[in-house]
Amino acid sequence: MFAYERTAQYHETDQMGVIHHSNYVKWMEEARVAFLDSVGLSYRSMEEDGVLSPVIGISLEYKRPVRFGDVVSITVTPANYTGVRYELRYTMTNRSTGEVCTTAVSRHCFLKNGRIVSLKKVLPETDRILMQDAMKD
Repeated sequence: MFAYERTAQYHETDQMGVIHHSNYVKWMEEARVAFLDSVGLSYRSMEEDGVLSPVIGISLEYKRPVRFGDVVSITVTPANYTGVRYELRYTMTNRSTGEVCTTAVSRHCFLKNGRIVSLKKVLPETDRILMQDAMKD
């Protein structure tokens, strides 16, 4: 499990003063990239090696509103890794109240030259790191 903190910005709010729902997906991406960095994987480095990791599915459940100035802790937990696909779970918690605001899941695959690939074949060291991290949880 990895934790990423983010302060909700005014420009991310809607007319009701609540963070607009579209921003949560952006926050998930920030947390995902930070998570990969934390386990020794650079998303930029993967892309330089010609491997992309697009989102193939995403789901969110909003439980409590996040407002301007709230500090949100986003925990990222690897849920499933097959070498071809991986899934991450996110829990967004208001740091000052401890309330869970949002839970989410993102699913990804790996592409090289527009084709789905196994990291074990194209980036074995990256595969080893992700497999090792997946086994922790």
